Amino acid sequence: MSIVFISDIHLSSDRPKLTDTFKKFIESHSSNATHIYILGDLFDLWIGDDDNTALSTEIKSILRKASNGGTKLFFQHGNKDFTLGKGFAHQTGMRLLPDEYLAHHMGHKALLMHGDSLCTDDIDYQKFRRKSRNPLYLWCLLKIPLLIRRKIASKWREDSTRAKLDKKNEIMDVTQTAVREKMLSHNIKCLIHGHTHRPNIHEYSFGKRIVLGDWSKLGWYLFLDEDGFDLRSFSLN
Repeated sequence: MSIVFISDIHLSSDRPKLTDTFKKFIESHSSNATHIYILGDLFDLWIGDDDNTALSTEIKSILRKASNGGTKLFFQHGNKDFTLGKGFAHQTGMRLLPDEYLAHHMGHKALLMHGDSLCTDDIDYQKFRRKSRNPLYLWCLLKIPLLIRRKIASKWREDSTRAKLDKKNEIMDVTQTAVREKMLSHNIKCLIHGHTHRPNIHEYSFGKRIVLGDWSKLGWYLFLDEDGFDLRSFSLN
């Protein structure tokens, strides 16, 4: 019995080898893992469940096969796929989680988050995040014709890439104050998140923060069994 946590895979149609790697990863771990948690940014761009591309169809098939096999799948929204909805979840057998979720497994209790809300020094992004997560904003966005939504999403990606060039690395990381406040508010000693692409395990006086890595140069996942947590990397080739 094992539990697997991943995030920031950033699947896209222009990286077919990454899709193949993701398929092999899910097939391999779903045979042993009882639960697989995807903590956001499964896709590099998602603009609605009605965007039925070849990539989305393939990923749905991969995840449905795993859920049909008995593995429980969970998903938290990231900053790239916050419009992923109930339609996708129903088609794959995944359960959509809130932005903050307490998981209990094998005697371990952990707070799961994507992690973007903890980057409180990035004021411009936090403004966008508050707007984009507003239910009314999402409802209006998803009413826009798909072709126009694709153009909007492409502009978001261009703006995000350009904005990162002008920001210090520290601004795009979580703040310890936000981490501490969030962990204390949940009375929790372990926080697991992604988003920052800085895989590591941080120890504080108030608890432990485990950061998942992105699947760019290496693949990353957090493995939990009776021996505890183990942050692992693997080749994407």
